[in-house]
Amino acid sequence: MKKSHANYVPLTPISFIRRTAEVYPTRDAIVYREFRQSWSKTYERCVRFASALGKCGIRTGDTVAVMAPNIPPLFEAHFGVPMSGAVLNALNTRLDAAGIAYILNHSKARLLIIDSSFTDLVNEALADIKEKPAVITILDEYGPEFTGDCETDYESFIASGDPDFAWPMPDDEWDSVSVNYTSGTTGNPKGVVYHHRGAYLNAVGNNLAWAMPHHPVYLWTLPMFHCNGWCFPWSITAMAGTHVCLRNIEARAIYEALAAEQVTHLCGAPVVMSMMVNAAAEDKKSLPHRVKMMTAGAAPPSAILGKMDAAGFDVTHTYGLTEVYGPVVVCAWQDSWNDLPAGEQARLRARQGVRYQVQEEFTVVDPQTMQTVPADGETMGELAFRGNVVMKAYLNDEKATEQAFAGGYFHSGDLGVIHPDGYVEIKDRSKDIVISGGENISTIEVESTLYQHPAILEAAVVAQPDEHWGERPCAFITLHPDKQATEDEIISFCRDNLAHFKCPARVIFGDLPKTATGKIQKFKLRESVAG
Repeated sequence: MKKSHANYVPLTPISFIRRTAEVYPTRDAIVYREFRQSWSKTYERCVRFASALGKCGIRTGDTVAVMAPNIPPLFEAHFGVPMSGAVLNALNTRLDAAGIAYILNHSKARLLIIDSSFTDLVNEALADIKEKPAVITILDEYGPEFTGDCETDYESFIASGDPDFAWPMPDDEWDSVSVNYTSGTTGNPKGVVYHHRGAYLNAVGNNLAWAMPHHPVYLWTLPMFHCNGWCFPWSITAMAGTHVCLRNIEARAIYEALAAEQVTHLCGAPVVMSMMVNAAAEDKKSLPHRVKMMTAGAAPPSAILGKMDAAGFDVTHTYGLTEVYGPVVVCAWQDSWNDLPAGEQARLRARQGVRYQVQEEFTVVDPQTMQTVPADGETMGELAFRGNVVMKAYLNDEKATEQAFAGGYFHSGDLGVIHPDGYVEIKDRSKDIVISGGENISTIEVESTLYQHPAILEAAVVAQPDEHWGERPCAFITLHPDKQATEDEIISFCRDNLAHFKCPARVIFGDLPKTATGKIQKFKLRESVAG
């Protein structure tokens, strides 16, 4: 028997918005300070968005880049862009001009939509691009005053679209829906291509793993540029929820939104939790109900988890990577853990956990034999994935794609163990990345910058624990015998040459430990700052 139009429709997350607009047209879709917008109006704007893209020459498979904070236009792009057949690239707003230029070049972006606050930065990036994309500027009444040139603004662009545009479903659910760039842990960032099927499934997977009810009120503290907001633009829409947008992620703004909008769910790295529990008393507000929070990245410190619980937050720990659409592993809570001491509960909660229902396999393998390691909590291996919620490929990088999929699994590059209860726990990172505030920082990139300093003879960078950010880079440096430099000078040099979040928080001077063959022993450096 063959597939037909009656029994096969490609899976795509953009189908969620049509259903929600049909069933709950008057419910709030987006809240942004005093601005509120219904689902029927939001759907109409996304349709206009898709139509306008076609009118300006965007075709199926073209890349449309957006650089904006968590404001309504970036949410609308998660539907409007793929509804046109184009591929969405939500740009990391923390990048420097060189990083933005590389991504726009590599993705061959045809159109760039920017929030006006990034005008100067984007203009600097565009100066290094030969085939420049067309630019549309978002003029936000809640943002900074716009002082640049604006040939076309976002609202005029949306208004030019046809509200009755018959947007096409993807021909194949394997078609690309978005491309998200890694933080460049081994050099230039890689473009991770998502397909409609994977985005659809992980959007559903989020709701299953979190037992999401109908009509959640979701606060956007997680950047939408990060793995398409872990697929939550689509997850919350599927449940006819309300997206509460925040331009700036600050403790006072978070607590005000939590209280004013009766927020039920939010996501964020441990750094967001640290910001919330350590906020000044005048910035906090009491919560009318317990709020669910999902976190990922470096394991949350037990002290932070305890403070979050006392403040009224139920924290769920997850794990994932850009290559698997964000979180796809969850530390599923067991009823038998409820009576354990708080310290033991925190230890169990900090483990990465078990696979989402929508991911076929998640295990720890010996990278040489590809056999699953014993579930003894001691035997280390590499965390590996197999299933529909795995990236399509690295954009224009066949070699890296083949390496990532060697042996029939996606290789995470993270090392861990399987406990006797089947839960996985990360023990080390084979790529030596630093996870700071949910962002991956390449030690190789930081080291390359350090080596450009005329006084530095040798440099090595490792992660050191940080109560606020989870981890920060720590630089170990040997100076040339005839040259001098201070810690402040080294950090200032890095800030002049790197995005600021990538810069070392600490510099330690001295000889570096090495093997007999001259290789720097980073594990000894990590041990020295682990306390």
